[in-house]
Amino acid sequence: MSLTSYESDIKRINADEVSVFALLSDLSRLEALKDKLPTDKVKEAYFDADSVRLKVDMLGEVGMRIILREPYKTIKFQAENSPFEVYFWIQIKQVAPNDTRIKLTLKAELPTMIKMMVGNKIQEGINQIADILTRLPY
Repeated sequence: MSLTSYESDIKRINADEVSVFALLSDLSRLEALKDKLPTDKVKEAYFDADSVRLKVDMLGEVGMRIILREPYKTIKFQAENSPFEVYFWIQIKQVAPNDTRIKLTLKAELPTMIKMMVGNKIQEGINQIADILTRLPY
């Protein structure tokens, strides 16, 4: 198996890179997103400054933990309690005052059969997450 990469489209946020980084690098500040999670699939969600854990139908409890914060540029995550090796990061770049761009990347070591079954859904999901991040109150 090899790591497969999924990347979001580049998205625009109407805020400066300092504000974007401050919000996204402290996961406890994202707890307000609990109400936006699909309740038919996600049964519970827990947030703290460094991690998020979700109880998901058919997967059990899975989570992401921040493993690197590079101020105003990158936030890197690693999956916890996942049956596969998964890494995720958010790239941040301010291009003008109150014009910051983000791009999400997910790399996962998926068996070929799983990749064929869910690859498109992962790609859709990473773009949906990027869209949600653009609408947060920075």
